Amino acid sequence: MVTTMPTAISVRGLRKSYGPVVAVGGVSFDVELGEFFGILGPNGAGKTTTLEIVEGLRAADDGELSVLGLAPWPRNPELLPRIGVQLQASSFFERLTAREQIRTFASLYGVPARRADQMLETVGLTDSGAVRAEKLSGGQAQRLSIACALVHDPELVFMDEPTGALDPQARRNLWDLLRQINADGRTVVLTTHHMDEAETLCDRVAIMDHGEILKLGAPAALVRDIDSPVRISIESGQLTAADARFPGVGDVADDGVSLTIATREPAPVLAGLAGRRALAGLRVQGATLEDVFLDLTGREYRA
Repeated sequence: MVTTMPTAISVRGLRKSYGPVVAVGGVSFDVELGEFFGILGPNGAGKTTTLEIVEGLRAADDGELSVLGLAPWPRNPELLPRIGVQLQASSFFERLTAREQIRTFASLYGVPARRADQMLETVGLTDSGAVRAEKLSGGQAQRLSIACALVHDPELVFMDEPTGALDPQARRNLWDLLRQINADGRTVVLTTHHMDEAETLCDRVAIMDHGEILKLGAPAALVRDIDSPVRISIESGQLTAADARFPGVGDVADDGVSLTIATREPAPVLAGLAGRRALAGLRVQGATLEDVFLDLTGREYRA
């Protein structure tokens, strides 16, 4: 007997067009209960539209959709208390402090102020509770937005590019918060442009482009499937590019800081570098989720 995991989200043949433009063209996927699921794609891939349909913010043109066993559209009053949504752009009530903001959101769900204050502490904003929302830093505003999405203790949380435009420290702090959200038993669906973020946080990812899912699976499994060379780097000046032509070497590049060797046979290259005592600054990097992403979606710039 095959045991199947219960699903938080089930999507089959989802379609959405705006005139002649196909935003979502027949997407199908499942998200398991308790899973951290990522949707990745370049600008215009259809990921935000897909998420908005699943959240019940837009109607689909066609397809079947179930969220926690319920239909999200038309707006379903039974579903709303069970989901939390953090949108791509934070939007708060004017002139309210961080504490007033989250208490206002809490009141919409009948949640007491005490719970709102606890959530403010959870996201590390207790000391900023008296600061007006427009005075918060970018990282603080994102944490407040996440707190507002979680204040009613939803089972399923949607995060649309929650770390966009944040500095590295703020991003890492939010990663810890998102891990904790998931560890507490919530299902999390994330869209992001940051491949390292998806690789670190997500159990599985769906890579979208032109309204379709091109690949779906665990990040490590997707990386293993790609035919990409290993990149071996050392400090410049130890070897010339010509001297680095060991057996099995492909491209060799020297930018004046690092000499980088691309190869599908790293063992003889590493042995050759060791034999020539050229190991200073050694770094070995295999394929990453970014390589998978670029292989599937191309390298051209999209505004």
